[in-house]
Amino acid sequence: MLRNLDWLHDLDMQYDASTFDTDPFEPQPQGRHTIFPFWVPRPTGSSSNGQHSAINSSSRGYVELPYTLPQDFTLFVVLEEKTPEIWLRKLDWIAQHGGMALVDVHPDYLYFDDAIIGPREYPVTHYKSFLDYVSRQYDGAYWNATPRQVAEFCARMTKAATATQD
Repeated sequence: MLRNLDWLHDLDMQYDASTFDTDPFEPQPQGRHTIFPFWVPRPTGSSSNGQHSAINSSSRGYVELPYTLPQDFTLFVVLEEKTPEIWLRKLDWIAQHGGMALVDVHPDYLYFDDAIIGPREYPVTHYKSFLDYVSRQYDGAYWNATPRQVAEFCARMTKAATATQD
């Protein structure tokens, strides 16, 4: 996962999802330690070594959407989990704390039919079970939004907060 979020400003984008909150299954598990989207302001100023400082909060920047559930490949292929139970427990914890549940699912690893499952695939029923749980457990209590919709909402809130500080 990406470690230097300042580099992404050159891409002039609205949002990114290349960080995670914490992921004990990744080689570098420390993550960003948040289950909430956060604003990454464009750095202002520079130092003698060319590095930028983010001291001055800027209304220009992008929203970072940390993924908050373990990646599907790690969970079901590498660790060979047989159920989405880890996703369900983490989702419940996130919901208790009012955070954002963001799961990174790779359709190329999903197994859809009755053929023999390949070594780098997992049954689509794991993902379907997760979605069914969300619908049952949290019906009417969640916003099923695209990353773009979340980023647009967060950007509006950040810009509104910045405007009231001026």
